[in-house]
Amino acid sequence: MSDAEFDVMDELYFVQPYSYLIEELEMSNSDLIEALKSLIAKGWVKCLYNMNDEVFEDKLDFDNEYRDYYYLATKPGLLAHNGR
Repeated sequence: MSDAEFDVMDELYFVQPYSYLIEELEMSNSDLIEALKSLIAKGWVKCLYNMNDEVFEDKLDFDNEYRDYYYLATKPGLLAHNGR
């Protein structure tokens, strides 16, 4: 887990919108996008349409809708984060 991924995971113990992450983390937009893509690919973060409704893989359009999604760490992601 990279330092950037670790920092993102710190913020995702609860559902957070992209706007919160970009404001809270001291990273560029491109670095945050890269970290989120990597975490999603590893299955450590999932995307949601809102605070409750998950975006499933067949509907995920991260490149175009990443700003509209909410994010939450998955159980495997939390275990990886805590094990670091």
